[in-house]
Amino acid sequence: MKLISVNIGRKQSYDPTRPEKKSGIFKRPVSGPVEIDRLGLEGDAIVNRKHHGGPDQAVYLYTMDDYAFWADDGIDVEAGLFGENLTIEGVESATLCAGDRLKFGNVTLEITAPRVPCNTFAAKMGDPAFVKRFRDAGRPGAYARVIAQGQAEAGQAIAYLPAENRRMSLGAQFALHFEKRPTREQVETVLSLPVAIREREHYAELLGTLELRS
Repeated sequence: MKLISVNIGRKQSYDPTRPEKKSGIFKRPVSGPVEIDRLGLEGDAIVNRKHHGGPDQAVYLYTMDDYAFWADDGIDVEAGLFGENLTIEGVESATLCAGDRLKFGNVTLEITAPRVPCNTFAAKMGDPAFVKRFRDAGRPGAYARVIAQGQAEAGQAIAYLPAENRRMSLGAQFALHFEKRPTREQVETVLSLPVAIREREHYAELLGTLELRS
């Protein structure tokens, strides 16, 4: 596996009809090393902190292997297109699992959650139907927490360290977000993994709902 690009976003408008609404989703590749600390990449804008950022979703990864699918689907792909901080190659994101680790240079990241698409993403892509397209593609990319801080730079080799307890892939975890009748076993499986706090809160609430129904 290899780090292809390091991408930084600045705060900017994403909806021409509502210029006051801004996001850091428009990311561009940068040259040279970039510091990564427990809250993400130095200089990267995070605007909506209710749904984005924080220690458990400090870094978002997307892969060239997934972009190949989108290129075949007619999308003009480039690093940073989906708002990822790091563009990597050598893996499809849906095959990763919460708890897997990626190590490059002094940096170690731990996978925590799939990306669930939102309307900001659709607006950035200029396609109101893109949330559904992204859902149906099943290629979510991966959020990660920072286990060891350091510098990221394009061209670094990435060591893949699979989690010992790989009970659910990101692809399955992503699909579960859209499942109308999830089972208690599926929800408990997610909660047994080192998932991001937002995932944990979502599934803990869902588990409570399932228990009330039983």
